[in-house]
Amino acid sequence: KLSPVFSRVSPAPLSASSSFLFCGLQSGETLASLKKESDSLKKKLEEERGKLNDIELHQVAEKVEMLGALSIKTKRLLKGHGNKVLCMDWCKDKRRLVSSSQDGKVIVWDAFTLNKEHGVTLPCTWVMACAYAPSGCAVACGGLDNKCSVFPLSLDKNENLSAKKKAVAMHTNYVSGCTFTNSDMQLLTSSGDGTCALWDVESGQLLQSFHGHTADVLSLDLAPSETGNTFVSGGSDKKANVWDMRSGQNIQSFESHESDINCVKYYPSGDAFASASDDSTCRFYDLRADREVAVYQKDSVIFGASTVDFSLSGRLLFAGYNDYTINVWDVLKGTRVSVLFGHENRVSRVRVSPDGTALCSASWDNTLRIWA
Repeated sequence: KLSPVFSRVSPAPLSASSSFLFCGLQSGETLASLKKESDSLKKKLEEERGKLNDIELHQVAEKVEMLGALSIKTKRLLKGHGNKVLCMDWCKDKRRLVSSSQDGKVIVWDAFTLNKEHGVTLPCTWVMACAYAPSGCAVACGGLDNKCSVFPLSLDKNENLSAKKKAVAMHTNYVSGCTFTNSDMQLLTSSGDGTCALWDVESGQLLQSFHGHTADVLSLDLAPSETGNTFVSGGSDKKANVWDMRSGQNIQSFESHESDINCVKYYPSGDAFASASDDSTCRFYDLRADREVAVYQKDSVIFGASTVDFSLSGRLLFAGYNDYTINVWDVLKGTRVSVLFGHENRVSRVRVSPDGTALCSASWDNTLRIWA
């Protein structure tokens, strides 16, 4: 029913020079009237969605047992960066991790011994994104240089990794996030230019681009299935979009936050995802129900949420905030079960290790902490 209206509205950004857009307007139509029509259709969609909302998640979970007291403490403190740590990612071997910082460095750590196994200095500071390849043999990173580069890792600690750097992705604005797909051969990136893109690592060719956000894309996450063909992205336009990697189409969209979405993360089953926003809430969306099913908030939590991740079972949601804390939420009941203190500045990233036994947090206090 909706397609005839939307097919007349070009998704291209508006500018004074967009004269081609006005050729598509039919008589009696103006941009203002189309916007009004689109807003009323959105409202109707929300009403139709609302009719299907029979019960809230916390009501379904009333009979579920309460969680016992959590005892999560800092077990390791990783020091070595000279400025804000902006991103980190675990290796599939559950032992190594990579971190990137505003000091322009990317460091590969052994989380057991705290040894720094590799260090790379990039030509630009603010390395905002980093990711470990599934094989553990390479890392990717990107930031304010608008590029995403891949470094192969070798057993030779003295090898000059910078010489082997390969620029894979090129955006027209900063790179805010990157992740490998289920192989080392493809890289998915999100950018301040409002797009996400899929790249071939070997040739650096653009395989697919994803247009649908109207402002900076700040985060992305790949669906956790083996045949992961979908991913979710969140951005400054307050939208979380789900994409089909094969067609490049935006297949689902959620817009309930009141401010920028800083982070999106899939639920372990792949049927849902969580988002963290500057509006100081985290939200939980069920893809099958096509709606938001829970909001994690408290009156005492007034700072923006910058990052989220789930425990391995999916029962806990770890959320890092700008007030230097990590709040632990009960996903089903919507209550806060613990607060982790330790960082001395904004928490920029939390990631649960692949085996679920530890949590790593990166912070603007120049350190990373491993909690267990």
